[in-house]
Amino acid sequence: MARLKALFNWLTKTKIGYFIILLTFFWLKNYIVYLTKFNLGVVGSTQNFLLLFNPIPAGIILLGICLFFKGRKAYWLALLVDTILSMWLFANILYYREFSDFLSASIIKTSGSSSDNLGKSIAGILHFSDFFVFLDVAIIAILLIFKIIKIDVRNLKFKISALVELLAIALAGLNLTMAQKDRSGLLTRTFDNNYIVKYLGLNAFTVYDGIKTVHTSTVMAKANHNDLKSVQKYVQRHYIEPNNEYFGVAKGKNVLVIHLESFQQFLIDYKVDGKEVTPNLNKLYHSKNTLSFKNFFNQVGQGKTSDAEMMLENSIYGLQAGSAMSSYGTTNTFESAPAILRQKDNYTSAVMHGGAGSFWNRDNAYKSFGYDYFFPLSFYKNKKHYYVGYGLKDKIFLSQSVKYIEHLTQPFYLKLITVTNHYPYEIDKKNQSIDKTDTGDKTVDGYVQTAHYLDQAIGELLAYLKKTKLDKNTLLMLYGDHYGISGNHHRASAQLLGKSSFNNFDNLQFQRVPLMFHMNGLKGGIKRTYGGEIDARPTLFNLLGIKDNDLIQFGHSLLSPDNPQIVAQRNGDFVTPEYSKVEGSYYYTKSGKRIKHLTVEQKRKISLINNIVTSELSLSDRIITGNLLRFYKPDWFTTVKRKKYSYKKSDTMKELKKREKKRKNSLWYLNNKKTTQSMFKTDAPELDK
Repeated sequence: MARLKALFNWLTKTKIGYFIILLTFFWLKNYIVYLTKFNLGVVGSTQNFLLLFNPIPAGIILLGICLFFKGRKAYWLALLVDTILSMWLFANILYYREFSDFLSASIIKTSGSSSDNLGKSIAGILHFSDFFVFLDVAIIAILLIFKIIKIDVRNLKFKISALVELLAIALAGLNLTMAQKDRSGLLTRTFDNNYIVKYLGLNAFTVYDGIKTVHTSTVMAKANHNDLKSVQKYVQRHYIEPNNEYFGVAKGKNVLVIHLESFQQFLIDYKVDGKEVTPNLNKLYHSKNTLSFKNFFNQVGQGKTSDAEMMLENSIYGLQAGSAMSSYGTTNTFESAPAILRQKDNYTSAVMHGGAGSFWNRDNAYKSFGYDYFFPLSFYKNKKHYYVGYGLKDKIFLSQSVKYIEHLTQPFYLKLITVTNHYPYEIDKKNQSIDKTDTGDKTVDGYVQTAHYLDQAIGELLAYLKKTKLDKNTLLMLYGDHYGISGNHHRASAQLLGKSSFNNFDNLQFQRVPLMFHMNGLKGGIKRTYGGEIDARPTLFNLLGIKDNDLIQFGHSLLSPDNPQIVAQRNGDFVTPEYSKVEGSYYYTKSGKRIKHLTVEQKRKISLINNIVTSELSLSDRIITGNLLRFYKPDWFTTVKRKKYSYKKSDTMKELKKREKKRKNSLWYLNNKKTTQSMFKTDAPELDK
């Protein structure tokens, strides 16, 4: 008892004791959060030990600052550091719950471009238990205020303070050595931030990410023409010829791209209590005039929707950290679909979106892509109850878009971005026409309601296209941008799919999203080819008869019989018809059975796939971070000049009328200069008079 009392007195009355108290709390709370708030995929004794150990070096380094100061300043400064670290941990808990990733410098830098309705999203994902990270701060503050912890005014010798920090550096070195031994190339070849955190800790990841961000800026400044050569060689060596049977079947047709927000493939033909969630999309999916791809995967990283758009327009991957559109969309040179279609076949290009124009830096990135027009929220009426989540409700958005669609000169390349089926999947009662699922997971159960609403909106648009006869001259392309249900909802996902369990392999297979091409007379069918969003543009160009053999791109036409069918995930995982890789483990794709011992032949095949995946992701990153396309231009291509484009409403409407008057082939013009707005019928209750 006397010894315990002596220990208590030493801890509460000396600076070193105070430091140990802080460090112990810091270590425990980080470890508990790692186990309960993150899904790090820890396997084996080494990884489990490092997860337990890695908060200690960072804690000693950061909290050890107090040892160099004296008096009250040392104590309150240490508590301030602990508070800041707790706030950072808290922020990452919330971010991870929504995005299954950690906050990076790139995300913070571009947060202004993706912060619309952030307060509502945070409120939806916040758990009371998250505030646990501040418990130690509150306890220690109280102990200091009530003088249970007494301030030691004596100055600790500099030598002792320095030795503590040196010990921390040595422990960090040991941590890194053990991590590198368990996973070689951890800091040089990883594409998944979960690996860094589980091996080295959240604070080490923050430092690593900061260094990497500075390095990226330096790379762009130093990049030159020679850096592009390895990219060109790789792309040329892996080029796949398109499918001749389909080449140019949609030549000169309008292209209407419908961006299905957060829409996963499992929703197709899915029913709730016997009722189809997406009857209109189901009909389209099974149509004889539709090319549907059942093994098409999203490949997004932290940039989510913006990554999907980057791949759709450029056949280049998003970045490992942050959003390429946000970070590089304003300054980089691109050879994007709208610019290519304009220069090849004189297409008019436009994007319509019922959300803020600055979201994901669209109002700047679209200029770099060569979009003629951008119609964001400022072009639409936004009355009470029109807006939900991240933009106008889809029915209202599409009904109002008609007044702009009818003035686009043909052929046009138009992208309509829907938003209602976006987290947190909430829709008012008047618009609820299907029951929620009953998994008990609030994040998941509303998903079918907003998906059903989106499907109804698509049905209204399809009816309009038929009435105006636009459908006869239009190739309709629909794609899902990314998952709606993240990997943090295994139990609910299993229940939705009628499975007894749901593991990380299942979650990888859950990343399927729709891809459909529909056109009157198109030889359709449901294709089993494995592919991803990186392949969307080459497949579209195959149908439009656009030669792409001299473009820098990483995708291949999904219609080509020679398609390699290797689907890279942004974190380095992959899916092929035969094998799948999830967090360093390999599985048979068909059965989902884990391969415990690879044969020599399997090692050879998987090594080849890994090399392709790693090479593509690395080369794609190099293109973006080095802005390498500024050094490359096909003979026929004219580099996009951003200054040519203005997305101000007055400038847009003036240019729209000018081009319409010159070409005389817009829907409005062909309809005897009469509006077609009355042909769009919607049952949106907000529009009832």
